[in-house]
Amino acid sequence: MASSTSGRPRSRLSTAERREQLLRIGARLFADRPYDDVWIEQVADIAEVSRGLLYHYFPTKKDFVTEVIKAEGERLLDMTRTDPTLPVAEQLMAGLDEYLRYVEANDDGYRALHAGTAIAVEEVQGILDRNFAEQGRRILAVLCPDGEPPETLRVTVRGWLAFVVAVCLDWLKYRRLTRDQTRDLCAKALLDIVAASPDVRIEL
Repeated sequence: MASSTSGRPRSRLSTAERREQLLRIGARLFADRPYDDVWIEQVADIAEVSRGLLYHYFPTKKDFVTEVIKAEGERLLDMTRTDPTLPVAEQLMAGLDEYLRYVEANDDGYRALHAGTAIAVEEVQGILDRNFAEQGRRILAVLCPDGEPPETLRVTVRGWLAFVVAVCLDWLKYRRLTRDQTRDLCAKALLDIVAASPDVRIEL
């Protein structure tokens, strides 16, 4: 076991474990700092690895932030799959429960996903757009399983997803609501809109 720069023994991680460690450190940094204020060398210093090793995994800072956001987006999508046999309202509540579990367990990753970092890198914005689109597609598939959703509903779901992000960021920052209160607030917002929509006839 090699020694780190701090003098403590450095554990030997597998390639996958080391990559995950670096991505987690990146999420922590990008959650709180603008893109231009994060130096990839900082990641190597925090991980106590050589800069050469870091550049082996991620040749540029753009590559690094892109992979950080991609990993967090995939983790979020993986955690929020629901049982399609459940009624609509139950699927929505179950999906929100899993969404909030992700948010709570991956505070840095969630904030990194929705920080200003996305504005600085075109590739990151593309990842976020695809992530949002997949979340919206899943919800629309639940609401309209037998046909093409009306455009008004598509726009509503897209706007609701942005609302959920704003609510969750506020929740992480202030913790004035419980997780269940946050879930119920988000669920009610969508169900009320859907129930009032003249273009949608769904048994909620």
